[in-house]
Amino acid sequence: MTTPHDLGREHLALALDVDDLVVAVRSARRMRPWFAVAKVGLELFTAAGPDAISVMIDEGYRVFLDVKLHDIPTTVGRAARVAGGLGVTYLTVHTSGGHAMVRAAVEGLAEGAGQVAGPVGPGPRVDPPPAVLGVTVLTSDARSSASDLDERLAIAQEAGCGGVVCPVGGVAALKARWPQMQAVVPGIRPAGAGHDDQVHVATPAAACAAGADLLVIGRAVTRADDPESVASAIARDVGEACAARHGESASVPGGRPPGAEGDLG
Repeated sequence: MTTPHDLGREHLALALDVDDLVVAVRSARRMRPWFAVAKVGLELFTAAGPDAISVMIDEGYRVFLDVKLHDIPTTVGRAARVAGGLGVTYLTVHTSGGHAMVRAAVEGLAEGAGQVAGPVGPGPRVDPPPAVLGVTVLTSDARSSASDLDERLAIAQEAGCGGVVCPVGGVAALKARWPQMQAVVPGIRPAGAGHDDQVHVATPAAACAAGADLLVIGRAVTRADDPESVASAIARDVGEACAARHGESASVPGGRPPGAEGDLG
C-alpha cells in the first residue's frame, strides 16, 4: 500500500545549492528517503560539472538541471543536447528568451536523450521522457506582473515545454489552460520558516493543494536543526495533500512508482 510518505517523496525535489560535490552527495544520501529528484543548480554545476549529474543518477535520483539557459537559440540547443546526453530528467530555460530559443532547448534535449521531440516519433524512448521546464517568474522577483506570467506560460506551451517553473500563485493559471503541463514550484517553506531571499513562497501542503506537481525544497530542510524530521513531515504533508487532490491513485511525476528506489542504509 502506498503511504503518504511514498507519494509525497515523488513530488519533492531536493535543491543541492552548494559548491562542493562531496557535501552535495552527503545531503542527497541523507535525504533520499524523502526526495525522488535532486536539483543541481548553477553553483554545484559550476563547481563539479557533469559529475554532479552522473553521481546523483548513480545515487538513484532523477536529476533536475537548473541552469536556466538563456542565449541565442543555436547555443541553447547545443547545450540542451549535451544535457540530454548526460541523462537529466528536467532542464530549465528562461522563457523570456522567446519562442525560438525555448524551442531550440526542447529539440536539443530530446535529441541528446535519443528521442524525437513531441509526443510521437521513432527512436529509443527515455523513461521518463526528459522535459524542458520554462522558467516564468523567479521566486525573488517582486516586479513581474500577471501579464508577464501569462505571456511566459504561453511561450513555454507553444515551444513544447513539458512544464514550467512558476510561483505557487501561477499554478492555477497554468492548469486552467494546459492541465497536462507540469507545474514546478520553488520557494517552498514549512509554516513558520523564514523566507530568506525569496518573495514568492508557500507551504508544501498549500502548493500541492494548488495543483503543483513538483515542489523544490532546499535550505528549509538542509539547514534545519533536524533535517530528517523536517523532511519526513514535509513528505507526509505533501503526500496527504496530493492524495486529497487526486485520490489514492494520484499520478506520480515522471511515471515512477512511489518508493521504487528504497532507502539508503
